[in-house]
Amino acid sequence: MREVAVVGVGMSPFVAETTQSLREQTYRAGRAALDDAGLAFPQVQAVYMGYLWEPTMTGIRFLKELGLTGVHAQHVQNASATGAGAMLEAVRAVAGGHADVAMAIGFDDMNKIAGAGLSKNSAEGVILPAAFFALWAKQRQLDYGTTSETLARIAAKNWNNGALNPMAQRRPTSPITFEQILGSRMVADPLTSMMSAAVGQGAAAVIVTTPELARKYHPGRPTVLVKAAKMRTETMTEGHVFAGPVVGPQQMTRDTAQDAYEQAGLGPEDLDLVQVHDAFPIEELVYYELLGICPDGEGDKLVLEGATELGGRIPFSTDGGLIGRGHPGGPTGLAQIWETTLQLRGEAGARQVADPQVGLCHMVGGGSVCVIHILQRAD
Repeated sequence: MREVAVVGVGMSPFVAETTQSLREQTYRAGRAALDDAGLAFPQVQAVYMGYLWEPTMTGIRFLKELGLTGVHAQHVQNASATGAGAMLEAVRAVAGGHADVAMAIGFDDMNKIAGAGLSKNSAEGVILPAAFFALWAKQRQLDYGTTSETLARIAAKNWNNGALNPMAQRRPTSPITFEQILGSRMVADPLTSMMSAAVGQGAAAVIVTTPELARKYHPGRPTVLVKAAKMRTETMTEGHVFAGPVVGPQQMTRDTAQDAYEQAGLGPEDLDLVQVHDAFPIEELVYYELLGICPDGEGDKLVLEGATELGGRIPFSTDGGLIGRGHPGGPTGLAQIWETTLQLRGEAGARQVADPQVGLCHMVGGGSVCVIHILQRAD
């Protein structure tokens, strides 16, 4: 297996509504990634397109805007982890020698969501995401005494990180406080509307190649290596609940993280920043522990210490996460790669983490699936 490097990243802004067509947004994201890579589309040998809410042939139709080159192309779909899954396939194409240059591109308009294709007669079709994660939050309150204020502080952090990201859907003009978060409309106790992911539309793209080619195309720029690309579904355990609405058991993230750390030859102590599936702040809080950043039950302490804020020991959701940056669906996991790549290059502007070397990107998807990538800067 060959080493793999990120050579180009691109996004269109994530927005609630836009006058641009989704087709145009996708073209702009792909074009931005090509420009960032210093490549022309005919040099791309494989493309993996991630989307959820558009008709089956949409990906190929959108891809034609970039060129008619006979390129290998596949459609990837895995709920919220769709973009991350497309990235994993592009990485594997290069690592396995099937392509020297591969693109992952995702797009979606979550305003078009019409259910997740699940029967209303099943638990998965009845329990909506807000209710599901409210159950996580209630259990957490019982187990560890987590307060609504802790959840609100995570959400406020992500709103304020989004304000620093020109591609974010939510860009408040003044700092958001945890009191504002708590005072917003209740959705599913204890989760409020301002604790919920921003849904809208957008597109993102990532281009990967070998480190040798990445250095050839950009000899003066830090090379960002993909040290791990791992995916898991849930694993049978004693007393396993088979009806796993939304994202399934928490253990799936812990197991995938261990796989990724082993592949990368790194551990949680090596991470300088992390992006996670924070559709609601209870997720980010739980993932502090499942990713091994701190022992079980001590995530609340990280929040109160400010450890996961910009300038803290281990910043999370530096671009605003799903709460601040937004969550259109298909492109979300690729937006995480966009952010982490810019951070590792030192190109993240006002939200730049001080001299980061390693970043982790985590997405879960309904069904259930978890995808984790670990990126490392190689000067």
